[in-house]
Amino acid sequence: MSDNASAATDDHLTHLPGLPAFDPNDEVENAIIGRLASNWHRRAAVKRHEPDLDDLFDLTRPDFREDMVPIRSHPIWDTLSEETRSRLLSWGWVSYNRNTVLIEQRIVNPAFEKVLDGAFPALGGPALEIAIAQAMVDEQYHSLMHMNGSAVTRRKRRDSFSDHVLPESHITQIHRRHRDEHTEGWQKNLTSLAFATVAEISINAYLDLLANDQEIQTINSTLVKLHNRDEYCHASIADEMAKQVYERLTADQQRFFLGKLIAGMEAFIAPDFQTWETILEFEGVKGWERAAADVRASQSGVHLVQDHSGLHTLLSEMGALDAVEFGWHSVGVK
Repeated sequence: MSDNASAATDDHLTHLPGLPAFDPNDEVENAIIGRLASNWHRRAAVKRHEPDLDDLFDLTRPDFREDMVPIRSHPIWDTLSEETRSRLLSWGWVSYNRNTVLIEQRIVNPAFEKVLDGAFPALGGPALEIAIAQAMVDEQYHSLMHMNGSAVTRRKRRDSFSDHVLPESHITQIHRRHRDEHTEGWQKNLTSLAFATVAEISINAYLDLLANDQEIQTINSTLVKLHNRDEYCHASIADEMAKQVYERLTADQQRFFLGKLIAGMEAFIAPDFQTWETILEFEGVKGWERAAADVRASQSGVHLVQDHSGLHTLLSEMGALDAVEFGWHSVGVK
């Protein structure tokens, strides 16, 4: 279940140990995996040929979806120059990558590590431990993939678009805040497991926002598509872990865990207004403060990720659906 080969069943896909499944006949997919592999196994003494992602970059394509920029729906968007809009879309791609990396590095892998450390006695056995270890390796590759994606954009757009300009991802901020408000080890551990469960089961919907887009930079959508294949496998791992832990918790612990699942879900679907406000200020967009306030007021209930069917199914299988309050109808689940 945890092997990358199980993340994609198509016969035409190639599976290299530790790397996302890819189509060797697809020029862009092949280049992304080639760059990833060469970065990971680079030898200083011998310069080997690397597929050049830069050559596949199309300067005429946008780097990101306009409808994922919150101020796109505000009248201020129509006053911006084409150059400014292009820069904001590049920022959108860079921030998307950074958010993905932070989720993997600060939420998912630390929770997996806790499992391997024995924080959840209900979980164990060689098969699950190997599955989790493989998933952790996958997440490291995914982080490198997204870092590579931002690096290509910076080179081709000839701008730093520095991660250091951006605030911490709102999802990781909320996760940290929930952990910090508790003192007991079991509370912190269940908080991490709950947020990681949400991330691993919901991230396919988050990645789908770009993976299937035919208009944006082909490198960008393909990179996300490659990442997405692995995550279908990881979702099943997270699903199984959550069910095994939940059934062995006390009633109070179950209520606590369910509360953190809902907190994670709410964090995952919310737009990251703070990041976009930081970008607008950095870019010196005139009138951004008023526009940002208007957008917050009009989009406060808007969900970035619309599909929570996986978590709906998980809670149903746990027999806990009636124990939580969540607007399933607003995310496409009846």
